[in-house]
Amino acid sequence: MLIALLPGDGIGPEVVAQARRVLDAVCGDALSYETAAVGGAAYHATGHPLPPETLALAERADAVLFGAVGDPTCDALERALRPEQAILGLRKALGLFANLRPARLFPELADESALRPEIARAIDMVIVRELNGDVYFGEKGMRRTATGRREGYDVMSYDEDQVARIAHVGFRTAMGRDRRLCSVDKANVLETSQLWRDVVIEVSADYPDVALEHMYVDNAAMQLVRAPGRFDVIVTGNLFGDILSDQASMCAGSIGMLPSASLNESGKGLYEPIHGSAPDIAGQGKANPLATILSAAMMLRHSLGRPDDADRIETAVAKALAGGARSPDLGGAMTTEAMGDAVLAAL
Repeated sequence: MLIALLPGDGIGPEVVAQARRVLDAVCGDALSYETAAVGGAAYHATGHPLPPETLALAERADAVLFGAVGDPTCDALERALRPEQAILGLRKALGLFANLRPARLFPELADESALRPEIARAIDMVIVRELNGDVYFGEKGMRRTATGRREGYDVMSYDEDQVARIAHVGFRTAMGRDRRLCSVDKANVLETSQLWRDVVIEVSADYPDVALEHMYVDNAAMQLVRAPGRFDVIVTGNLFGDILSDQASMCAGSIGMLPSASLNESGKGLYEPIHGSAPDIAGQGKANPLATILSAAMMLRHSLGRPDDADRIETAVAKALAGGARSPDLGGAMTTEAMGDAVLAAL
């Protein structure tokens, strides 16, 4: 099975390298790899953040393991050439519409959460985020008003098929867990959210065993802090999911701990940590690779049909943490490579 390695920018190459070491230890010769440039690194090399050869590799591979994109030297570029457009382009080209972001607190990290330990220990949820619609893909631009003032606009829109497709993913995810699904929207003020809520209710008829709850996004943000244990699976749109999943990461101890999977209808996926490229610490050996290692485990489970190997990696991460492995974001001083060593030793 072929894995496309797209390390990207900043700390991306460092964390992907550690995930590759763990995959090699667990899967041996069962996996092969090809590496390509993406993001700012690709722009500086080729003039585009998603070169044709990188996209071709991603399309040909069985799965994609992605590092991070983001380069301050590219901030002044026109939007179409900025590093972040690479991930949007991959999502569109590969049809990656469903983003799964599990958030659970490893017991050893209770003191690292922004929440009181007794509240943080209850965190165990999956956020299912729609990836192909909303303001990220709607009509956008800059224009002048009738009075000559500058105005930016980003159109939020969903059609009912997009909503139904992600709703089914949310319900199926809940069926495999505690059978509780919370649909997050802003239906009190947004027509897009009213359609979202209507369609989710329609889809719920196919899943009578799942308890469905609706919640406005502002309340959901508050409940993630006040009582995160009330959530099992959250399904929501692109913008709200982006914000809530980052919030959940800090409730769980560190943004360096959360993996993610972006899947298409056939189960092919792109797997990446949810943290950014962190250019301020790039090349210093300070990055936490555990989110990328856990993303590799998700890749084995969801796209490559190797759930036992995924379990081995996740158990090893837990053992490494229980043994005291801590990178700087977790209050320790271990290097990126040392964190990888700790997981390998725990396998």
